[in-house]
Amino acid sequence: MGIKIEKPNQADIGLILEGTYPFVRGGVSSWIHQLIQGLPEVTFAINFIGDKAESYPTMHYQFPENVIDLKCIYLDSERNVKKPKAFTGNKDAFIQVQKMYEEFHGNKKPNTYEALGKVLHHLHTKKDFDINDFLYSEQSWSFITEQYEKSTADSSFIDYFWTIRAMHQPVFALIDGIDGAVDAKVFHTISTGYAGLYGVMLHHLYKKKIILTEHGIYTKERKIDLSQADWIEEVKKASGDTLNSNFSYLRLLWIRFFESIGRTVYQISDPIISISEGNKRRQIIDGAKAEKITVIANGINLEKLQPQRLKRPDKIPLIIGFIGRVVPIKDVKTFIRAMSNVCSSMPDVQAWIIGGEDEDPAYAVECRDMVASLHLTDQIIYKGFCNIVDILPQLGCIALSSISEGVPLVILEAFACGIPVISTDVGACRELIEGGSKEDKALGVAGAIVSIADSEQLALEIVNLFSDTEYWKNLSKIAEKRADNYFGEQALFSSYRKVYREALEN
Repeated sequence: MGIKIEKPNQADIGLILEGTYPFVRGGVSSWIHQLIQGLPEVTFAINFIGDKAESYPTMHYQFPENVIDLKCIYLDSERNVKKPKAFTGNKDAFIQVQKMYEEFHGNKKPNTYEALGKVLHHLHTKKDFDINDFLYSEQSWSFITEQYEKSTADSSFIDYFWTIRAMHQPVFALIDGIDGAVDAKVFHTISTGYAGLYGVMLHHLYKKKIILTEHGIYTKERKIDLSQADWIEEVKKASGDTLNSNFSYLRLLWIRFFESIGRTVYQISDPIISISEGNKRRQIIDGAKAEKITVIANGINLEKLQPQRLKRPDKIPLIIGFIGRVVPIKDVKTFIRAMSNVCSSMPDVQAWIIGGEDEDPAYAVECRDMVASLHLTDQIIYKGFCNIVDILPQLGCIALSSISEGVPLVILEAFACGIPVISTDVGACRELIEGGSKEDKALGVAGAIVSIADSEQLALEIVNLFSDTEYWKNLSKIAEKRADNYFGEQALFSSYRKVYREALEN
């Protein structure tokens, strides 16, 4: 199912987006909108991938004129699922699936794209293998039981069976969406994961060129999510991989699934674009070839933000801004604990949580309950979504407690307004706050870096910042200089204009 925009032209660039623009607010969505607006001469079409239609009732961004098509693909779709019935199924197809698994889990460096491509051929034809073979056929049952006996006889078969179904059923939804994919000359995926897998399908079946940009490293973030997920059974299996030795077999199975997808997307994408040197190093560790990777830093509209500096009050505003979604990966609970410590020594301080609570309602409720239990309802104010440009001058600092980030736009925006930032040591946050290049570092620090999940250290840095006016003013000036020197958006637009031009000409 899709929302069609009645403009029949083939787009220059087809964006492949998972759980972001135009239905979800956030840093990545803002970046996508910024990029589209900044390249008005380039036409864009969008493939949006989400879990289910009812999760995305509202578009939060108005498309610029150069967006000419939109298609929505929902991973829980069962549009082609028939009523259960007994049938044998395609043996040859499952042989190819078996070979793919052997390639993924072999000791040598796997060519995951070649292995996956053979399976995609069977899936896409839909003449000899489709979702009903996977759900109901005798061959599927035999394959799953055989894999279970080889791999994890110490885990529940029922849990294993439903894990395999939940893991692979979305792949069929992607395949179902391929024939109606938006028409574009080149495709640009803004993550690996299911969006990247959709790009792999377009590359294999239609020989489309794929560009990849990663903000947060998708494989790493899914590993964090999966390590905390309470819906995966906990019977553990011995593993030679010490990094993963504390994971149950089924948890590890999910992690390896996304690792395999990530390697495959890296294999077919050219170029691979990273937003920081730190992210580039992580991509190489995860299987990307260094010679494919180029770093293009994020940028912001300085002309819009610089005037906000004049709106700051003379005294330090004793307001801490937490700008982001209320979700586990942002570790809002550590921020709340830190605020408890801050308010103990500075009762006049407030914290504003600025962002949506609808992505993970259960977690949002837990955070609100924590605020109430710590008697902080007068100090921690939920603001919801706000116009960041208007709200930044009211803040004394930004605090980020995330356990994973890319290059947060909120840090760049805060610096442009002269707002110091205290952040966990994730993604490019250290590079932003302390400087990247030698010349950048010479400016000094524009905030502080703290350890992940360390509420006491976070609180201490906030108190130190708010207790010393001269210290605060110095950090504010450094933040402004760093933004003015390095974060203008025109460099971003120029770099992507070049990437797109080269992709369209080759």
